[in-house]
Amino acid sequence: MFFSLTAAVGLLRMPDVYLRIQCSTQLVTLGALPLLVAIVVFAGPISSYGSRALIVAALLLVLAPATSHALGRSAYLTDVPMWPGAVRDEPRD
Repeated sequence: MFFSLTAAVGLLRMPDVYLRIQCSTQLVTLGALPLLVAIVVFAGPISSYGSRALIVAALLLVLAPATSHALGRSAYLTDVPMWPGAVRDEPRD
């Protein structure tokens, strides 16, 4: 619940798309994984619910960072402006 709340606040407060992508990835991974772990503990890893929760958790751990990377890269390649307070633009340096 804590990670979901902080990620939701971050989505509202972050100034540009790149920082919002980071917050949304945090929301997906750190917000959903404790719930999925609770399902596995409650139902057992061998039950149908537990095994499905394990599969979903594994997919989230792999796909959420890959998706956020693809979103960030596409935003960068289409020249979405960075926040003026950003320290530097590393790929362009």
